[in-house]
Amino acid sequence: MVIPEDAFQISVVIPTFNRATRVVAAMQSVLDQSAPPHEVIVVDDGSSDGTEALIRDRFGDQFDYIYQSNRGVSHARNAGIQRASGNWIAFLDSDDQWMPEKLQVQMAALANNPGYGFCHTNEIWIRKGKRVNPMNKHDKCGGYIYQKCLPLCVISPSSVLMRREIFDETGWFDESLPACEDYDYWLRYCSRYPVLYIESPQLIKHGGHSDQLSRHYWGMDRFRVRALLNMLESNYLSEQDTIATIEMVREKCRVLQAGAAKRANHNMLAFCQEVLTRAEIVMNAKCCQRTHEQGCVDAGN
Repeated sequence: MVIPEDAFQISVVIPTFNRATRVVAAMQSVLDQSAPPHEVIVVDDGSSDGTEALIRDRFGDQFDYIYQSNRGVSHARNAGIQRASGNWIAFLDSDDQWMPEKLQVQMAALANNPGYGFCHTNEIWIRKGKRVNPMNKHDKCGGYIYQKCLPLCVISPSSVLMRREIFDETGWFDESLPACEDYDYWLRYCSRYPVLYIESPQLIKHGGHSDQLSRHYWGMDRFRVRALLNMLESNYLSEQDTIATIEMVREKCRVLQAGAAKRANHNMLAFCQEVLTRAEIVMNAKCCQRTHEQGCVDAGN
């Protein structure tokens, strides 16, 4: 079965915070799409740089605007999803831009692959105004990619087009995470479902500027470790995915512990020990369950 392209009502959610000039370029790339979206929702997360006045002057009433006190990108995305009236959601970070046919390419791919509710694409990286090649660890792919998502975030939010109803099944972005919230959400999704991947770059991803979240926090893996622990305690993982997740927790905790020891960061050392203890509890429980199940099988024979 092929999904007709007119079945796609796409709501674009753009969270922004004090990026007045950057968000103009992002919004223009949405309005320049060869297949225009159903609606554009800008969620202003407490900007104080005249963002609203600038974009209203530039774009008039071509978008829906939400203002909230500064509560973080997860809350901003969630607010946009809640406001959305479309049956598909596309995200665009305010410092990124779409290629002109991005939505059209994704709709065509999803229409020809109706078993998928999630599509992401390749991207072009611009760092400090110059194009650079991503390292191999950032390679992207499709299918069941949970284990490929474990080391770091391999899906860019700005490349994603996904069914709105998915959020009712897998939950929302975790507002307790100040960073790596996308990594956390893609783990939840990819532990259950496959993703469709488009090899052609449909996104220009800008980096290297001072307001990136990754520049604000030491030890980003501490947020990833929290996400991994949540996955372990969720009971969604297969045995193989559980083992791979525990190994990744151990690896990331080793790195965090080394950094914390150099900085005499006793809180981080205690945090890592707690995480490792809880991960081992999950592993032991899985081992006991497997032993019990094997015993039942042997008894039945």
